[in-house]
Amino acid sequence: MENNNNALEKNLWKVFLPDLVKTSRTWYLVFAILFLLFLFGLFCLYTQITQGHIVTGMRDNVVWGMYIVNFIFFMGVSYAGALISGVLHLFRSDWRGSVVRMAELITVISLLIGPCFIMFCIGRLERLPFLAMYPRIQSPITWDVIAISSDIIGCFIFLYLSFLEDFARLRDMKQAGFSKWRTKIYRILALNYHGSPEQRKHLKWARDVMAAMIIAIAIIVYSVLAWIFGVTLQPGWHSTIFGPYFVIAAIYSGTGVLIILMWIFRKIYHLEEYITKRHFVNVGVLLLIIAAFYGYFTFSDYLTKWYGSVKMDKVLIDKLFTEFYTMFILSNYVGILVPMLVVGIKKLRTIPNITIAAFIAVLGLWFNRYLIVVPTLETPYLPIQDIRPAWIHYTPTWVELGLTLASLATFGLLIMLAAKLVPIVSVSEMVEIEENVSVEVKPEIR
Repeated sequence: MENNNNALEKNLWKVFLPDLVKTSRTWYLVFAILFLLFLFGLFCLYTQITQGHIVTGMRDNVVWGMYIVNFIFFMGVSYAGALISGVLHLFRSDWRGSVVRMAELITVISLLIGPCFIMFCIGRLERLPFLAMYPRIQSPITWDVIAISSDIIGCFIFLYLSFLEDFARLRDMKQAGFSKWRTKIYRILALNYHGSPEQRKHLKWARDVMAAMIIAIAIIVYSVLAWIFGVTLQPGWHSTIFGPYFVIAAIYSGTGVLIILMWIFRKIYHLEEYITKRHFVNVGVLLLIIAAFYGYFTFSDYLTKWYGSVKMDKVLIDKLFTEFYTMFILSNYVGILVPMLVVGIKKLRTIPNITIAAFIAVLGLWFNRYLIVVPTLETPYLPIQDIRPAWIHYTPTWVELGLTLASLATFGLLIMLAAKLVPIVSVSEMVEIEENVSVEVKPEIR
């Protein structure tokens, strides 16, 4: 059995090692394009800092805009990645090895990008330290800062523990031809791990503990984020179901992002043998189940607002069905029904179709976050005296769009850099899965 596992590990490294050692021109081209978008985002940020928030579409009514929409979206994606990776690890799913690392990377990278939009939304960045120096525990904002900080630390530790065994293997590959500085990095990151039975036992225990912790922390983080809206007396926000509604929506968006990344890496690195149709169908079924829950919560939320006949809620619903009609249909009908039909009908359940359905789900979820933030702020209980259209209605400017594109580019850059540091598919996880399967099918000796 040990010889078979060693052979499996050698074959896996033969597949993934060349992509770590050699870099193609296409990789450099894609990296350069994403880096240019990142630089454009820095220019947009510089413009906003030097000229003020007047360069954005945010005004007296809509004090939040695309920045907060992106913040909610990225935080949701991070939660789904934490949940999927944690659950697959704890339940020892035999197909987790090909996708769990992508889910872990989605979690950490989204957690790094999401809070940046809070910085972009703040007009006086020099006052940011006051939040730590003079916090008010009564404020949901303070809860959010504490929760997000804890989530970042926990998810980063879990990601690092999942990398540790592969770092050790890469450190010991003298024949791979790594540069000296890269070998030194692997040696430092491996923390003198050599795969002894005691070390493996401690590592397994630590990963199990962190997997359980990040699931709980992620639920708390996104619930706190939902309460920022739910405890605010604004039309459409003051709702008791916002906690579970946000959690379900987060899983929905993150599952869609995971499917898209699976398709991208499957094509780029020719991983058809390791990321199979089974993986797409399994994650697609999760997308289907969550779509049903998400659709139910969406229907319940809008039904109670419409049937309650509260004046400002009625004004908000009318606005959604007139000014935001197209976005409302795409978000709450197309974004829910298309994934359910594609995954639910067996003839349509192909890898390209599931990927397209996942993209539609992610796009619909972003529109949903937009519909939660902007229409409500355009419908205040106490409207401002200045009724100029530009001050009442929100339209994102090129600065906000540029920073949004830069965030997506940053997500891609960090994924690409991570894929050059370690294999995008966890070799150690796949070897562990094979060991567990071998133990389960081993015949009983009498």
